[in-house]
Amino acid sequence: MIIKNADVYTQDNVFVKGDVVVDNGTFTKVLEAPDYVDNEVVDATGLKMIPGLVDIHFHGCKGADMCDGTKEALDIISRYEASVGVTSICPATMTIAKEELVDVMKNAGEYSYNGGAHLVGINMEGPFISPQKKGAQAAENIMHCNYEYFCELQKAAHDLIKIVDIAPEEPGAMNFIDKVKDNVVVSIAHTAADYDTAMEAIQHGVTHATHLYNAMPPMNHRKPGVIGAIRDSYQCHAELICDGVHIHPSVIRATFAMLGAGRIILISDSMRATGLEDGEYTLGGQPVVVKGNLATLHDGTIAGSATNLMDCLRYVVKKAGISLETAVMCATENPAKEIGIYDKVGSISVGKQADFVLIDEELIIKRVYIDGKEIIC
Repeated sequence: MIIKNADVYTQDNVFVKGDVVVDNGTFTKVLEAPDYVDNEVVDATGLKMIPGLVDIHFHGCKGADMCDGTKEALDIISRYEASVGVTSICPATMTIAKEELVDVMKNAGEYSYNGGAHLVGINMEGPFISPQKKGAQAAENIMHCNYEYFCELQKAAHDLIKIVDIAPEEPGAMNFIDKVKDNVVVSIAHTAADYDTAMEAIQHGVTHATHLYNAMPPMNHRKPGVIGAIRDSYQCHAELICDGVHIHPSVIRATFAMLGAGRIILISDSMRATGLEDGEYTLGGQPVVVKGNLATLHDGTIAGSATNLMDCLRYVVKKAGISLETAVMCATENPAKEIGIYDKVGSISVGKQADFVLIDEELIIKRVYIDGKEIIC
């Protein structure tokens, strides 16, 4: 198959007009003269060709949730995500009962691909968090970092856990980081940590911050907190939920200026209401009311988002004024690198999976391809 006359987003993070050849589910030529003999040709004149998006932090969509712990839920999630241009998914768990979480991990670890987005990892959000900054997590299931329990979960998941979220100020956190840092990305999350504690955790091996600004102390000129520690640590990368609810556009712009685009990862943090009408749903077993993009517990606490990653990318470009080239990098290359799959996905490069999206000038999806096959959206 030849994608002809597209504005191709290259691994140099720029758009270049040209052709791309796909064979047996992989990119075989990028911006090289193609052989048109016996090849299907897709005319992409007037369209932009970007890599399939990679969402490394979301909970569910279309009525399904990662923590439902069923094959059917993962089928629904993978199909919906593919339909909105997300071709690789690393869904997040919640702070749920211990045995229930084991079952959820086992379900994901044993999941077989059934079309749609590829399940490439698990983001373990909880239960190793702070009760003070639990957000929409269930307080009764919060626990201190437990290496043996984590190993049990990782075994059940068949080593699919790519990110584990912790509150570094809680007892046992530093020792836990020492034990797992070489095998999984350790992220500061749902934390009341101050600057010094966050810096200590980073020195022990933390390299990631979960939904920066949310579920952590604000940055103060005398108490910079986790946000200041992340800024000062160039090995650290930060997630941003750019759904129009979690972060003001001015803060989005300030964060890009503060960290640089190479350290920012766009996420959706979407919950099961995403793709559905307003109403009452659940997240981690707790009731959530959804109105438009806003999802809250009954006490008003924001509970994830009701926005998919492609919509977040559009928001970053159209409302926050970040360039499309930068936004695409933060939703494809950066998350793929963070969880160690950039050798397979995250850019339009020879030898990688042919996962890509064709969008128009208004950033509206026209076609989605996974492994070189068109997904009917």
